[in-house]
Amino acid sequence: MQIPEKIKAYHSDLTAWRRDLHAHPELGFDEHRTSDFVAKKLGEFGVTVHRHVGKTGVVGVLQTGNGPTIGLRCDMDALPIDEIVEVPYKSTKPGVMHACGHDGHTTMLLGAARYLAETKNFDGTVYFIFQPAEEGIGGALAMLEDKLFERFPCDSVFGMHNNPGLPVGKFSIRPGAMMAGGAFFDIHITGRGSHGARPEESVDPVLVASHIVTAMQAIVARNITPIATAVVSCTAIHSGDAYNVIPQTATIRGTVRTFSHDIMAQVEAAMKRTAENTAAAFGATAEVDFRVLFAPLVNDEEETTFMADRAADLVGEADVERNRSLVMASEDFSFMLEKCRGAYINIGNGAPGTPTSVPVHNPAYQFNDEILPLGSALYARLVEAKLGRVGSG
Repeated sequence: MQIPEKIKAYHSDLTAWRRDLHAHPELGFDEHRTSDFVAKKLGEFGVTVHRHVGKTGVVGVLQTGNGPTIGLRCDMDALPIDEIVEVPYKSTKPGVMHACGHDGHTTMLLGAARYLAETKNFDGTVYFIFQPAEEGIGGALAMLEDKLFERFPCDSVFGMHNNPGLPVGKFSIRPGAMMAGGAFFDIHITGRGSHGARPEESVDPVLVASHIVTAMQAIVARNITPIATAVVSCTAIHSGDAYNVIPQTATIRGTVRTFSHDIMAQVEAAMKRTAENTAAAFGATAEVDFRVLFAPLVNDEEETTFMADRAADLVGEADVERNRSLVMASEDFSFMLEKCRGAYINIGNGAPGTPTSVPVHNPAYQFNDEILPLGSALYARLVEAKLGRVGSG
């Protein structure tokens, strides 16, 4: 691997930073310690620091000359999960864990900032974007609402995420749509409660909910064109508390994933029609709360090629997959890519069968510290190539 020697020399520091962040995870918009950590490190590197961009977000600015501008983005928040792996740096917060590797992403971007601040082998401005609240809470939109790109105008912007199951030293990316847009929904059903022994006096919301869940399986099968991709998953039904009481209400929860805003709108319309009319057939009512939390992530074709080329500079062409399969999971960096051309890449976290191949959002997930220098090197390489002064490192 063609990782600059300076970045290789940071490896022990990067590992220590990542493990410190891992031991002190914070949920979305509560990343106060994390933001303090990031701001302190950037300041030590000589990077100008801007706080509270999107509540707990941080943007670092490093300028050398008057050339183009580039944005490098990472996410900082953790998940509401209890960690089960016994490591010395295990989460100190019960019920909160870095189970998606955002601690590693933050560290890789800090490593790139340190290297670029020391070498200044570029002509232009780098914006280091440390985003809060990626996990379905609206962090990207919060930064955009705080005029992220008006205050820090980027000619292009790039992001990266670890990929358990992809071997260390490999990258994967694809042009165009790469990750699905995502929505959450709640369907609130109101019937009529009664004694469990006298169901004829009720309008049973549990029965209604069951029929709605079954009927919604036809949304993808019979409402969406077969050449499109969509997922509708009902993941929870909540109703009632007692064995002998037919409850008054029930709630269905779930998620929708698509690669198109138009398909997402079709699913939403079909869901509302299905839920409302199915409930009405039983004499109940249903209200649908449908919330689009992620846009489809769409990579700019030219910037995808540029990012893949820079990855190949580091690991060789054979270890860069340029047309990876579609990803049904979602990523709110998509909203930034709707405003600014750029690309998003996956970096291998561990081959199948290894401890670091456990999927994200799993209590046994482990970020692989081996990849920290490689991630930092890719961010740095993007800057040096995009801003015109490519050095040997």
